[in-house]
Amino acid sequence: MTKRARIIYNPTSGREAIRRDLVEILEVYEQAGYETSAFATTAKPNSALDEARRASLDGFDLIIAAGGDGTINEVVNGIAPLEKRPVLAVIPAGTTNDYARALQIPRDDPLESAKVVLKQQTALIDIGKANDTYFINIAAGGSLSELTYSVPSKLKSMYGYFAYLVKGAELITRVKPMNLHVKYDDGEYNGVASMFFLALTNSVGGFESIVPDAKLDDGKFTLLIVKTTKFPEILTLAAELMNGGKHVDDPNLLYVKTEHVEVIPTDQQQVMINLDGEYGGDAPMLFDNFQQHIEMVANIDAMSPGALGQKSE
Repeated sequence: MTKRARIIYNPTSGREAIRRDLVEILEVYEQAGYETSAFATTAKPNSALDEARRASLDGFDLIIAAGGDGTINEVVNGIAPLEKRPVLAVIPAGTTNDYARALQIPRDDPLESAKVVLKQQTALIDIGKANDTYFINIAAGGSLSELTYSVPSKLKSMYGYFAYLVKGAELITRVKPMNLHVKYDDGEYNGVASMFFLALTNSVGGFESIVPDAKLDDGKFTLLIVKTTKFPEILTLAAELMNGGKHVDDPNLLYVKTEHVEVIPTDQQQVMINLDGEYGGDAPMLFDNFQQHIEMVANIDAMSPGALGQKSE
């Protein structure tokens, strides 16, 4: 039987680059052996999620999520709950494109991104679940994790990642403390924090040194809790991060591997949770790692040797 592929693309992502190259992108997947069709997402809530679920239940073999991290997150949420899941590919067209960065998918040219499928390389990768919502890259809470909501869409489109850097410099001067009780596999943390991250890859907000030892398939989150709200100490952590990942040994940072995490505020403050760059609800929240849950098209030849713990195709 002929294999079928469905491209789910955001027509407004990346200055409409995907729509411009769509005919040639379709030809690439046809060359790879897939009868390929395309679906443009709409303003309707969960447009990408609903189409990913529909195509999966209809027996499509490959789903291509073409757009920013938000589009990829929606597609993942469409296929993750299903017993039979298609292979997933990504064509990045957003601002930071964290997951494409982790998979070494070209981020500046949608057509070159599509051509990765011709290498016939895939990896079984972990995803996370936060209460009832899945995520593929990060879950986070705290002042700096609210960056994504603070940068206007027009500014993202015009200035890309630079817009996040400018906004981050502004927000770091007014970090607010959170009082948290965080349970993880081998312990718990009770106290003040300025932010926390749960990372599945080594790329968080475009920085590849935040989780230098991340593996995509080991069944573990990397949990980071910044245990200080003091501006000079946060700046020190940032400097250590930029200097070869030395922040992992800083006493103001909790850095552990864990399969499960529960985050519970211990006061009345709202703790908003960021899932793959989008608002995902408020804590308390339970996070679980689903090991090797989705098969992804990946540029394995270009990935670092430690990125995958298991043998991939």
